[in-house]
Amino acid sequence: MTWQVKFRKGLWVPLADCWLDAQFSTPRAVVSHAHSDHVGRHKELICSPPTARLLRARLPGRRIEHVLPYGQTEALTAEVAITLHPAGHILGSSLIELRGAPGTLLYTGDFKLRSSLAAETCATPRADLLIMETTFGLPKYVFPADAEVIGKIVAFCREAVAEGRVPVLFCYSLGKTQEVLRALQPAGLPVMLHDSALRLTRIYEQFGYIFPPYRDFDANTVGGHVVICPPPQQKNNGLLRHIPARRTAMISGWALDSGATYRYRCDAAFPLSDHADFNDLIQFVEKVQPRQVLTLHGFAREFARTLRERGWDAWALGQENQLDLALGAPARN
Repeated sequence: MTWQVKFRKGLWVPLADCWLDAQFSTPRAVVSHAHSDHVGRHKELICSPPTARLLRARLPGRRIEHVLPYGQTEALTAEVAITLHPAGHILGSSLIELRGAPGTLLYTGDFKLRSSLAAETCATPRADLLIMETTFGLPKYVFPADAEVIGKIVAFCREAVAEGRVPVLFCYSLGKTQEVLRALQPAGLPVMLHDSALRLTRIYEQFGYIFPPYRDFDANTVGGHVVICPPPQQKNNGLLRHIPARRTAMISGWALDSGATYRYRCDAAFPLSDHADFNDLIQFVEKVQPRQVLTLHGFAREFARTLRERGWDAWALGQENQLDLALGAPARN
């Protein structure tokens, strides 16, 4: 017996009778985390407790929720059991483990093996079939140490304040904002948050995360503060118009690309990411020891080729197709 999967803006697993991270409405889906590109308006969903709480704030509406704590195994169908493990990406992000007659399938969603200030530590359970995201699947995407990047962000903020300007850090409201906010704590810099980031940060606090003092954005008293808000393309320009004397920085793994400041229309860019870098991706495969790997998103084809060169049975999922996955090959030594 083999696992069958179909990839189309989400992953359909017939034996489990559900979708994984479908971006459109489905009868039933497992949601790895609460970022909008992994979620649809499902009639029924399965996710971790923090993801359920975040989705209520970000995607209101009626649905059936099955909240599954990390490490707890439940029957998904008569033939398949499901377990969620922490993925290290954002609060509540999950690796999805399915167990059935074909063996163990592990789907990562977005994940980060390196430690995070605002997410649980990523697990590395063994699996027969690994389906993994490969956003940064090229060798050039190896991130500097977080402490080094954070030091540069703090220096950028202090220099802007010393010049009489307001440092504005472009961070996605969910995940990146909370990591950067905690990273700024030792610097003692006063922080203002965009309203969307502030609402989600308060949900983090409900799950035990502690942050330095912060307040909502106020144009009348913004001087001397660090402002954290979404990137310009997320329609926060109304806020920016209230900060004429500003210096802006994008916080993203894509800051490693040349021309990042031009692309994001900012003064600086810093490569602090909540995704696995190239080294993380390789290390994760080595820890999971799968018999077969399927790659998704980003540089999926290139990373699959890299894995094959290293002796793994690896292939990219990037087109709409149906795959019968035989898991009879011996594990790699």
